[in-house]
Amino acid sequence: MDLPVEVAGNFMELRTNHFHSGLDLKTNGRIGQPVRSAGDGWVSRIKISPWGYGKAVYIDHPSGYTTVYGHLDRLNGTLATTLLDLQYAGRSFSIDKYFRKGELPVTQGEVIAFSGNTGGSTAPHLHYEVRRTADQHALDPEVYGVKTLDRVPPTITGIRLHPLDSTSRVSPYPAGAVGFVVSELNDSTYMLKAGTNAAAWGTVGLSVNAIDRYSNSNNTCGIRSLSVSVDGRTVCDINLDEVDFGTQRYANAYMDYGLFKDKNMHYNRCYKLPNNRLDLYGGEPAPGRITVEPGKDHAVQVIATDASGNRSTLTFVLHGATAEESSKWPESREQGQLYAYDRSNAIVEPGIRFTLPPNALYDDTYLRTTVSATPARAFAPLFGIGDPLTPLQLAGELSIDVTGDYPTAHASKLMIVRWVGGRPVAEGGSFADGKVTASVKTLGQFTVMIDTVPPTLSPIGLHADMKGKKTFKVRVQDNLSGFDQWIAKIDGQWILMEYEPKTHSLEHTFDKYSDKAGSHEFELEVTDERGNRSRITRSFTR
Repeated sequence: MDLPVEVAGNFMELRTNHFHSGLDLKTNGRIGQPVRSAGDGWVSRIKISPWGYGKAVYIDHPSGYTTVYGHLDRLNGTLATTLLDLQYAGRSFSIDKYFRKGELPVTQGEVIAFSGNTGGSTAPHLHYEVRRTADQHALDPEVYGVKTLDRVPPTITGIRLHPLDSTSRVSPYPAGAVGFVVSELNDSTYMLKAGTNAAAWGTVGLSVNAIDRYSNSNNTCGIRSLSVSVDGRTVCDINLDEVDFGTQRYANAYMDYGLFKDKNMHYNRCYKLPNNRLDLYGGEPAPGRITVEPGKDHAVQVIATDASGNRSTLTFVLHGATAEESSKWPESREQGQLYAYDRSNAIVEPGIRFTLPPNALYDDTYLRTTVSATPARAFAPLFGIGDPLTPLQLAGELSIDVTGDYPTAHASKLMIVRWVGGRPVAEGGSFADGKVTASVKTLGQFTVMIDTVPPTLSPIGLHADMKGKKTFKVRVQDNLSGFDQWIAKIDGQWILMEYEPKTHSLEHTFDKYSDKAGSHEFELEVTDERGNRSRITRSFTR
């Protein structure tokens, strides 16, 4: 873009269920900044969706790399007309089209699109990626030509110790803390807070709360590497330099997922959970496993490095406790039943059945079940399964018996919902044999509700006289199961309406297929996920 490079999010930054696969580049808080091709090549893919990258363009380059441009507001020139024709031909806003080499050529610096805020974006910016074309693994754009302003070394704010077998123990954290607090000696050298006694018995692992920032941005970003040595010997060497989209979700096993979700803490595990298939650890046979010697003080050094090579160092003493010392530490008792990560597991209680396939969990995990009163307008008690801060790699199958007096004629509209903050979030599912069964990938509290209410449609800017108007919108609001499908027509002919989930609205921009003078009839039919439909019609002139 024709803007100074300011980073809002960087490559391999920790995100929920994944590592960030590119650079988020700021656009001064506005949409519409021209986006140029990083090099000569050809458009290999155009993907349009209300979710994810929103409107995205993929360009293959002769060098063997692919660049990706996401959250775009609109495409430009030939790309825009090609997309519009594809959408009308397929009668769909969402498109995922691959192109042959040379079919849509572009040149370096050519304006291919304009920056936006589409898809999963929470503010205007450009998501930019560099991928290796052969395997589509994402690589750090800062290594491939994006010059950032970064003289700021990583920040280290805390460490945690984790017992790695049934006999290991770690010393308690200070009251109210979730880890040992780190103090800064200067801008790149750290030590534990004065008076801290970090001690362990047996074999333990270390996790480090570390982030990075850029010189011209206050946004929290991610580091690029971590190295841990004990008594001068490297025990863990982590390099965050490549994203394999097939293993992205294992990022939940790399981070401390619970603290990331609950407290926005960026704890990086410097050891490997049993079900972590990420290829980012060094050649150590058992990365990060630290076995302390009773009565001995071990010198630990942690080095965190960012994409520009700035580094920070934390040094501290890890005391090997004696049996007598460790026996005085308070024990935390896990609640629930222990489930093995590498086996199929089933939770069967009156009114509920939950099964997890092998390797759905990242480690052997205690899961606690609860039953609470049936919420208002629900048709089953509120069943609790585990903790929503415990991540799952694979979905489980949940079945809940329907116990309330539901309208049998609308049994297909029954669904499982997850209770979040006192409100239901639709999980879907299907009804059969007196129960609703759904695939769920998040633990928490669940019950059964029914959705028989169609969406509410509210036109915005759609007047009887539309002369000179470029666009109009329809706000779509649904009470439970969520917006699913829509069909819009003018004079009986399909027209393109773009869905924006952040504003819950459908928008039509008059185009070569719809912009005709005279009197017209607009109609829109919207269906929610349970099949409830709403329809509006309006007459207008252009």
